[in-house]
Amino acid sequence: MTSEARDGATRSATGPRVLRPDEWDEWYDTLVRAFGGVPETTEERELWRALTPFPRSLGVWEENGGGSGDGGCVGTAGAFDFRLTVPGGASVPTAGVTMVSVRATHRRRGVLTSMMRRQLDDVRAWGEPLAALTASEPDIYGRFGYAAATFGLHAEIDTSRVRLSVPAGTDDLRLRYVDPAATLDVCEAVYARTVPERAGMLARRPGWERLALLDPESGRSGASPLQCVLAERDGEVVGYARFRVRPEWTDRGHNGQVLLQDLTGLDHMSEAALWRFLFGIDLTTTLKVRGRPMDEAWQHLVSDIRRCELRVRDSLYVRLVDVGAALEARTYQTPVDVVLDVEDAFCPWNSGRWRLSGDAKGAVCGRTSDAADLALSVRELGAAYLGGVSLGALGAAGRVRELRQGALAEAAVGFGAVAAPWLPHGF
Repeated sequence: MTSEARDGATRSATGPRVLRPDEWDEWYDTLVRAFGGVPETTEERELWRALTPFPRSLGVWEENGGGSGDGGCVGTAGAFDFRLTVPGGASVPTAGVTMVSVRATHRRRGVLTSMMRRQLDDVRAWGEPLAALTASEPDIYGRFGYAAATFGLHAEIDTSRVRLSVPAGTDDLRLRYVDPAATLDVCEAVYARTVPERAGMLARRPGWERLALLDPESGRSGASPLQCVLAERDGEVVGYARFRVRPEWTDRGHNGQVLLQDLTGLDHMSEAALWRFLFGIDLTTTLKVRGRPMDEAWQHLVSDIRRCELRVRDSLYVRLVDVGAALEARTYQTPVDVVLDVEDAFCPWNSGRWRLSGDAKGAVCGRTSDAADLALSVRELGAAYLGGVSLGALGAAGRVRELRQGALAEAAVGFGAVAAPWLPHGF
C-alpha cells in the first residue's frame, strides 16, 4: 500500500512480514514509543527480547519513494505460544497476541488491519483454535472479533478497620519470609498445580517465571523491593504471596500500604493464611490488590466489604479462530444441543451454522444445515467462551438473537462455569 507522509514525501509501506532478530531493537523501540516512549531498564528489555517469539512476530516497514530502504518500522505485532485453560480443565493452544503498535504518524492507514489479517491467518495455519490479548484500548479489537471474556477485581482495603475471619485449618499453616529469587522454582510448582482449576489461566512457558521477579527501582514508587512469603503445611509449600510495602508516616502515625503483586494457594486455608498475613503487616493500614479473581473467597471473609473499595476491570479478550475446534475443546455445565448461526466478517471461514452438542464430559461441534437456534457474532462467542460472561446477558443486550424458544437459557447455563475465569498476569 502507499501513503502520504506528513512531510509530503511519498512513502510505501511493505505488508506485514516476519521479524528478523537483527531488527528487534528498532521494532521494540517502535513499540515503546507507541506506549509513551519511557525507556525500560536493561533487565526488562533483555527479558522481553528473550521472550519475543521471532517466527510469530510481525513488522510493517516503510521505505522511501526512491527505494533506498532508509525507512523504518511503523507497525509491530507478536503472538506468544500459550496454552490457555478452558472450562473442563483442558489446556488449549492459544496465540497470545501482544506487542501491537502503530507509529503515530501512520495511524488510519490500514497498518493495524493488515497485521491483524496476517496474524489471524497465521494462527489458523498453526492450528491454534484461540487467540487472546489484553487491550490497552478496549474499542480497538472488537472489529477483529475479540471480546472481553475475563475480568479482574481491584480493591483498596482499609486494614485498620476491616477484620478478616478465616476457615478452620488456617492456623495449621506456617508462614515464613523467603528470598523471591531463591524460591522461584518452588512458587512456580505451586502455580502450575492451580492452572487446570480455573479457566483463563496460562500454563507458563520456560522463561516466563522471570517476569514475576522484575523489580526495577524506578517502578516501585517509593515501595520496598519485592518480598515473598511462603505458606507451608507439614513441610510442604502450599502457597505464596509476593508483595511490596510502601512506608508512610503522618502526624497521626503510620499509614503504610501493602501492594500485592500475586498470591497463589493450593486450597482455601493456604489462601486465607496469606490474606490474613497481608492484612496484619506492621505499620500499614491499606492493602492494595489488582486483577484478582472475581469470585475470590476473601470477599466473604471480611467484616466490611464497603471499606474494601471494589472495582472491576476488563482483562483477557478472547477470539475464536476455529469455531468448531474451540467449542469442542471445552466442556459444558449442563447438556447443550444447539445450532449457532455465527457471523464472522473478518475470518469468514467461521461464518455459518454450527451444531454444538456437549455436556460435562465433552463436546462435538460441526457444520450443519439444520435451522439455527441462536444467531450471534464471533465476538459474543469469545465473550462467553470461558464462562465469565453470560449468553443470557448478551441476549438481553440484543447481541444474541434467540430463534428457538428456550435455546438461549439452555446455552447460557451450559456455557457457564463454577469458578470465574481469571487471567493471572498480563503479557
